[in-house]
Amino acid sequence: MRYYPVFDNLFDDFFTTDAQGTSSVMKTDIVEKDGNYELSIEMPGVKKEDIQMELKDGYLNVTASHNTDKEDKEGRIIRKERVSGSYSRSFYVGEDIHTEDVKASFNNGELIVTVPKEAPKKIEENKFIPIE
Repeated sequence: MRYYPVFDNLFDDFFTTDAQGTSSVMKTDIVEKDGNYELSIEMPGVKKEDIQMELKDGYLNVTASHNTDKEDKEGRIIRKERVSGSYSRSFYVGEDIHTEDVKASFNNGELIVTVPKEAPKKIEENKFIPIE
C-alpha cells in the first residue's frame, strides 16, 4: 500500500468499531424464552477452555482470552488486524440467582448462557401451629 497512503488510513478504525461506534468484541443478544433469559454471546476464535464465568454480587461476569501469537517466517507482515488479549462483559442477573441455576454451552464460537428470570422459589414445608 506504499502508493496509496490514503486508502491505508481509510480502514484504520473500520475494523475496531462497528457502524454505531461500539466495540466488536463479545456482541450479545438477550432473549426472554420459557421463563428464562438466554444470552447469546459471540466469541469468534476463542476456545471453550479460554472462557471463564463467575456469578458474584448479582452480576454474571464472562471473561475470555484470545491469543494469536503465531510467527510468520515466510514473509514480512504488512498489516496485522488480529488481536490478542482478554475481554470481559458483566450482566446484572439479580441477587437471588445461584451458580447452579445458570446453564451454559459453547458451540461454533457462540456462548449460550441461560439464566432464570426469577430465582426458583423454595417450597415451604407444612408447619403445624400448636394450639394453646
